[in-house]
Amino acid sequence: MPNRARWWRTLDNGKIECFLCPRHCKLGEGQRAFCFVRQNQGGQMVLTTYGRSTGFCIDPIEKKPLSHFYPGSSVLSFGTAGCNLGCRYCQNWSISKANEIEKLSHTATPEGIARAALLHGCESVAFTYNDPVLWAEYAIDVAHACHALGVKTVAVTAGYITPEAREEFFRPMDAANVDLKAFTERFYHKLCFAHLEPVLETLLFLKHQTSVWFEITTLIIPEENDSEEEIDQLCDWVATQLGPDVPLHFTAYHPDFMLKRPATPASTLKRARQQALAKGLRYVYTGNVVHPEGQATLCPGCGGAVIERDGYEIGAYRLRDGRCTQCQTEIAGRFGPRAGNWGCKRMPVRIEN
Repeated sequence: MPNRARWWRTLDNGKIECFLCPRHCKLGEGQRAFCFVRQNQGGQMVLTTYGRSTGFCIDPIEKKPLSHFYPGSSVLSFGTAGCNLGCRYCQNWSISKANEIEKLSHTATPEGIARAALLHGCESVAFTYNDPVLWAEYAIDVAHACHALGVKTVAVTAGYITPEAREEFFRPMDAANVDLKAFTERFYHKLCFAHLEPVLETLLFLKHQTSVWFEITTLIIPEENDSEEEIDQLCDWVATQLGPDVPLHFTAYHPDFMLKRPATPASTLKRARQQALAKGLRYVYTGNVVHPEGQATLCPGCGGAVIERDGYEIGAYRLRDGRCTQCQTEIAGRFGPRAGNWGCKRMPVRIEN
């Protein structure tokens, strides 16, 4: 499979510079970028994980999480190894921090992945588990192969990407969930070894320059990004800069990797949701906790539940042509004529190339 990377340039000192993400790693011969998977080989940038995956699994689309993108449908999910952020609390650290790529990886062509999704009746393919930005070339090729067969594509990403690469990466994506880690530069610098502004720029780009359906997820961590003031600021920004129809998911943290804070109480997520609703956001969800009200999609017109959920299971579905069946208010999102019935199943898949 091809593995020559894009978004790099040769410097006067003989090194090469990667400009896929805001880190702009500068690499001598044999050196790897911060993400570990992009490497200088013979004066050229190579994506060492092209065509290789940590495995494939069919998930419910709500697990991404996406609540307004063909609810109840199944999605063929996969990732590779490495990450261009350094989150000290990473919930997928065994993949995103992996350096032993050979031990982790299965192989699959873009066409093989698209055929597998079609064969298993998946509405979409999700680039997830680790951030697809750092394997953008592979993700883009898979997206084109999927579209050729009528399969949709989903990027689950932290949005840490440069303006030079942003447009081409998102162009073949039908939907995205962007992980907005927090709303302070302090958090991004201290806990992610990154910066907030590029992520906000990605969100603005998605809203104002693309037709990609996107939702936002913020993992709430006690004593780090859970203050009422910060959540108010985050919700204010989403409401004024992106609009009230962008769904926002507040999810509960559990201790993992290097950060050992206590798990997020359900009460914190419920409070954050109420703050968001008070700021005018129409679709606000809670995740990783038992909270039926925070899982349902509510109509902003009549207040009724147009989609009821029990975990990843769809209950009542009161939408017709994307509108509430009670009051005919249009619900923002991408909806089919009926909800899918994949439920909470998780089914590993082997790709035949």
